[in-house]
Amino acid sequence: MNIFRLAGDMTHLASVLVLLLKIHTIKSCAGVSLKTQELYALVFVMRYLDIFTDYISLYNTVMKLIFLGSSFSIVWYIRHHKIVRRSYDKDQDTFRHIFLVLPCLLLALVMNEKFTFKEVMWAFSLYLEAVAILPQLVLLQRTRNIDNLTGQYVFLLGWKNNVKLQLPA
Repeated sequence: MNIFRLAGDMTHLASVLVLLLKIHTIKSCAGVSLKTQELYALVFVMRYLDIFTDYISLYNTVMKLIFLGSSFSIVWYIRHHKIVRRSYDKDQDTFRHIFLVLPCLLLALVMNEKFTFKEVMWAFSLYLEAVAILPQLVLLQRTRNIDNLTGQYVFLLGWKNNVKLQLPA
């Protein structure tokens, strides 16, 4: 296994665990962008279309399930949990994520390894993941109120993206 991929997976897992810890224990999603969480859910759905067709390894399958499950859990908490959803500030989280999704999709249609549905969606997920944190950063800049766990989440998410950039081609 590639050490950079493992490091990227572990930092992403740590970021998700920090965020879930915050939401579950404090019962608050203050400072968390629902738009970013929805973008990550879309990233993982598109990236892991092969989960039921191509078996690579137990580690790979488990990580795919964890990232899919955690992304949808976070979105569910923010949208539907009776206590957590009250702390979501939709007036501040106004980034129009369609302006990220459409360019990434168009880029994936043009820049991909092979023009098949799975490959285009894989490329789309890579491009979208690179910009999915933007709504979170804009929200933090607007509110200027960053608690410790939200700060750790953003740090780990940024670190994960930096580690992924180090992956050999």
